[in-house]
Amino acid sequence: MIAIRRVGAFAAALTVAGSLALTGCGGRGGDGAGGPRSDGDESPPGSASAVKAYDVNPVPRNGVKDGGLLRWGLNEYPANWNLNHVDGNLAMVKKVVDALMPSAFRSNEKGEISANTDYLISGRITAREPRQVVTMTLNPKARWSDGTPITWEDYHAQWQAMNGRNGDYRVAGITGYQDIASVVRGKDDHEVVVTFAKPFGDWQALFAPLYPKSTNATAETFNNGWLNRIPATAGPFKFVSFDQTAKTVTIARDERWWGERAKLDQIIFRALESDALVGAFSNGELDTFDVGPSAPDYARAKSSRGAIIRQAAGPDFRHLTMNGESELLSDVNVRRAVAMGINRQAIAQSDLQGLDWPIVLLNNHFFMNTQDGYQDNAGETGAYNPDEARRLLDAAGWRLSGQTRMKNGRELNLRFIMPSGLQLTKSEAEIAQNMLAQIGVKVTLQAVPSDDYFTKYIIPGNYDITAFAYVGTPFPVSSGYGQYANATKDAEGRSQWNANLGRIGSPQINAAMDKATADLDGAQAAADTNAADRLIWEAVNVVPLYQRPQNVAVKKTIANYGARGFYDLRYQDIGFTK
Repeated sequence: MIAIRRVGAFAAALTVAGSLALTGCGGRGGDGAGGPRSDGDESPPGSASAVKAYDVNPVPRNGVKDGGLLRWGLNEYPANWNLNHVDGNLAMVKKVVDALMPSAFRSNEKGEISANTDYLISGRITAREPRQVVTMTLNPKARWSDGTPITWEDYHAQWQAMNGRNGDYRVAGITGYQDIASVVRGKDDHEVVVTFAKPFGDWQALFAPLYPKSTNATAETFNNGWLNRIPATAGPFKFVSFDQTAKTVTIARDERWWGERAKLDQIIFRALESDALVGAFSNGELDTFDVGPSAPDYARAKSSRGAIIRQAAGPDFRHLTMNGESELLSDVNVRRAVAMGINRQAIAQSDLQGLDWPIVLLNNHFFMNTQDGYQDNAGETGAYNPDEARRLLDAAGWRLSGQTRMKNGRELNLRFIMPSGLQLTKSEAEIAQNMLAQIGVKVTLQAVPSDDYFTKYIIPGNYDITAFAYVGTPFPVSSGYGQYANATKDAEGRSQWNANLGRIGSPQINAAMDKATADLDGAQAAADTNAADRLIWEAVNVVPLYQRPQNVAVKKTIANYGARGFYDLRYQDIGFTK
């Protein structure tokens, strides 16, 4: 068993506003100005109320009823259930998959990492020179739903699929996997020996979740084998069915699970448009949903009979993202002008009003205001400066013609793509539209179905500007690496941006992140992470807004579930109090 505290950051899990999100594959330096700390300190100056590291109503298993159905609201209905695939790298996928699939390590509410003993007896660094070697001893009881044991071969296959050497695998990110030299059998099938070509500090972030070797055997199976299918599981719950009409996913207790028996009989995940979730919860049709930073939904859900809002600080952040492959935004100075023409403080004030949450801008892509290692790297790009924005646009050749700027006969008109039914994104888009109009940039708002938002618009790069949230993990820069990494090439030589939805990268950014991920010393890793962050601000890809509060509406009787912060839920412990 190991328990190592890592400085927290993000993995990408995409989340739009109220709760649409991408997952990632990741305090104000102690000055107290940035909000609640993830180490459990109660209340920062200026906060409306004490914010917890996690708020899940922890109840011992003997205090939880055996049986019951949990009705869990989602705000999109994913098609691809391979979380390691770029189209499946969604927060809604993770909510379901975490009940079904293995992860070797787990985090507590403080971001301390230890072996998940349902799958891993031990995992540790067994050599540092001449190369870093990690040895993992697997739980021999662990099996896939078809009865096949989980062995070193599953780890080997996932490394080969995820290391970036075959661009036909449409992976969400290659971080860490690309640094592995080999994954081999140890003393038996249940010992995995991982040798790194260069040091990788966040090695515990890998193989989470683990998919069976059959999924990773070919690019075709990896890309399409989990489309509207969940062919294998290895968790306390098993897959039961999809209902495409009702937009539900049903999972049930797996009686063949070798760990502690799941308390619930079933969980039914039901997808609704974001603006319909709070109504379904208030009407008693759902037991829980993620409110996100929506003050009206927060107030309505909080006043629902038998309900409570569980709130925690976590590594989730709201942001604006610009598409660097858009013809209108390919010039970094135009992107910089757009960033400087938007008053981020006004958006944060609008979004967070009424949520009992400190309104503080986030000026770092990797660290939360509340985390050790945080520093403000935004510089001039992060400052609201419409006069400088106008100057940059003039210098870039975009001249005012009436109310809108023109260049070579073309209007500077940006498409702001937003998911339908999500009032928060609509409000952010309208604020940005008004502000950018003042510097001569036209913004056209386009609402699209929430189920299509990522897969048909944002991931393929069919947009100019958008807003959503990244949902994080306890790991540093390695978790967010894919969001800012340069493009790779597939077998046909085409650029693959994978999890980098802003489609802006450089060898310099990659090199800086590589240096940070290679650090085994936490202080040096934080310094190198901030060096990478400064380069990302200069490139103007993702423009952070604020640390997103985790606001989860639940029935008061639900135990061991809520706003989890860094804490990894134990799905087998979730249930209803006696």
